Amino acid sequence: MMRLSEPSSIRGFTLVELVMVIILVGVLSALGIGLFARSSGFSPLLVTQQLESATLLAQQAALAGNPSSSLTVSRSSTELVFQAAGSRFAISHEGASISYRRSDQASFQTVGSPGLTIGFNGFGRVSAPASGVGYQFRISGDSDYGVCLSPLGAVYRGSSC
Repeated sequence: MMRLSEPSSIRGFTLVELVMVIILVGVLSALGIGLFARSSGFSPLLVTQQLESATLLAQQAALAGNPSSSLTVSRSSTELVFQAAGSRFAISHEGASISYRRSDQASFQTVGSPGLTIGFNGFGRVSAPASGVGYQFRISGDSDYGVCLSPLGAVYRGSSC
């Protein structure tokens, strides 16, 4: 009696399947690199949140009686810099800008290297450079955001104050 041997149980991928997977991975990689190459590390929303946080930090320092109770916003050649209550925060601006307008002025001014310093009194209200004056900030990049600082010290997002 002659026995027929059973087919071997070796399993694997065929050459066609392997080539298709390599082509698919290559196409997906090319698409992914293209998406990441176009995206920017700058986020106007992140700058907006950083400005709000730095303002609140300076106000809390003022409420606590800390002598460094001011907020300074400045722009270097590569970064937007926020200094509040002795702390410094910087974000790469990648060509974006931040401008401000005092509530008693009609036009916006771009924040430059000397920067803008706003002081707060013991109640958390704006006291310097002028008492009782609010500020409107405009952060421009891929999209635009606004932050308002009322004379009483309220910080909120908005395009008009």
